[in-house]
Amino acid sequence: MSRFGRVRSEADAGWRSFVRRRTAVFFTFFFPVILIVIFGALVRTDPAGGGLFAEPAAYYVPGYLATVVLFTPLSRMGSEVARHREGNRFEKLATTPLTRSEWLLAQTAVNAVIIGLAGLLILGLVIVLTGAEIAVSPLLVPYVLVGVIAFCGIGAMLGSYTGSRDGAVAASNTIALPLLFLSETFITLEQLPGWFEPLVNLSPLTYFARGVRAVAYPAAEPAPVAGTGIDPALANLGILAVLAVVAFALGARSIPRTD
Repeated sequence: MSRFGRVRSEADAGWRSFVRRRTAVFFTFFFPVILIVIFGALVRTDPAGGGLFAEPAAYYVPGYLATVVLFTPLSRMGSEVARHREGNRFEKLATTPLTRSEWLLAQTAVNAVIIGLAGLLILGLVIVLTGAEIAVSPLLVPYVLVGVIAFCGIGAMLGSYTGSRDGAVAASNTIALPLLFLSETFITLEQLPGWFEPLVNLSPLTYFARGVRAVAYPAAEPAPVAGTGIDPALANLGILAVLAVVAFALGARSIPRTD
C-alpha cells in the first residue's frame, strides 16, 4: 500500500471513530456555539464604550474560530495518543507499514475536516447573531489548516508525555484556556500590562489571531510584522506555518516508538 493509501485508510478509521462518539461530536460543535451566543448575542460588543468587548463584533472573529482551532486538536489529539498508549495500540500499529508521522498526519486530516465544518458554522452564526461584517477570503482556509497542524502536533506531545488520558485532557484544557484569552483574540494588547507583550508573541495562537483578523477584518489596520515589509496576513501565516512544521515534527517524534 502506498503512503497516501495508508494515510487515507487511517483517516477513514479516525473519522468513523469520531462520528460514533456522539458526545464528542456534540461538544465539538456545541461549545463554540454557546460562546458566540453568550459573548456575541447576549453580552454584545460596545465599540463606543470600554471593557472587554470594546471593539466591533468582527474584531472577535479570530477568537471564535480559535475555540475550535485550539481546543479541538489539543483535547482530541492528546486523548487519542493517550488512549492508544493505554490500549497498547501503538504496539499493534508497529506491525503495520504505518509510520508515526503518517499516523499523526491521518489524525490531523480528520481534525482538519471536523474543524473546517465547525468553522463554517461559527462564521455563519457570528454573521447572523452579531451582525459582524466579515471579509470572506480564501486565506481563511490555509489559516485554519495550518493552525490545526500546529495544535495537533502540540496535542500529540501532551498525549505522549502525560500519565493518562484524563491527564492529557486536563493538560490540554489548562494550556488552551489561557491561550484563548491571552493571544490577541478577545483581549487586546492595550488591555494587558506592557511586560506581558513578549509572552503574547510566544503563542502560536497569536499569529493565527493576527492573521485571521487581518483577513476577515481589514478595518482593524493590522501593523506589518516587525522586520518585514510583507502584508500582515501573509507574514503571520508564514510564521504560523513555521511553528506548525516544528510542532508537527516534535509531535510525531514524541509518539511512543515501538518498532
